[in-house]
Amino acid sequence: MSISAAAGNEIGNRYRENYDVAHLGVEPLLAIVADGMGDGRGSAMAGRTTVGTMVELLKAPATAESVREAVAAAQRRVGEIGAQLGELTGCTLTALVPAADGFLIAQVGDSRVYRLREGLLELLTTDHTMAWLGAVHGWYPFDSPQASAARYQLTRYIGHPARPEPDVLTVFPRPGDVFLLCTDGIAEQVPYHRMLEILSLPKPPEELVRQLLADAEAAGGRDNATAIVVRV
Repeated sequence: MSISAAAGNEIGNRYRENYDVAHLGVEPLLAIVADGMGDGRGSAMAGRTTVGTMVELLKAPATAESVREAVAAAQRRVGEIGAQLGELTGCTLTALVPAADGFLIAQVGDSRVYRLREGLLELLTTDHTMAWLGAVHGWYPFDSPQASAARYQLTRYIGHPARPEPDVLTVFPRPGDVFLLCTDGIAEQVPYHRMLEILSLPKPPEELVRQLLADAEAAGGRDNATAIVVRV
């Protein structure tokens, strides 16, 4: 099974710096995105520390245990930095890594993994936000002002004082599958059907990433935007 992949990001128009961090290795595959919380030192250091820790500790073939251990180490390190800085220090984490049988996904926060298979684009991860809980339980419509405000209330993130564990999912790739890892700068600005249209194009992953980022910018560039596309 061969894999091609590409990664890219854009600062957008909201921030002077990019607080998203991405890592992509292809042989073996290791795809990671992190989205810092806020625009301070803690945001920048949380993303860099988390991605660096995962690259250091997460080796293929991974296991659910090794994924949890790597995330726990990132939680400890980011928590220590937050204690030193005395300010909000946190980020999301979404990662895709081969296991002995299939791929493992690690998820903390509201960055996402989508999979396109045979014309169906599915969201494989769950957003760890009050907005997600509110929509699932019917507290308010997903497109309501209440849901919009609740998008920024993360229930799990790297750097959280309680050091929450990740969701760890197993997926079994098939030839033709296309995976997208992205921060909310993509997910919140590129509509579902447009995302499906782009990922369905018979083009190299580099071009799909460029188009996703261009669409996010055209939608207003209201956030840092990061995308990794992996084609099996």
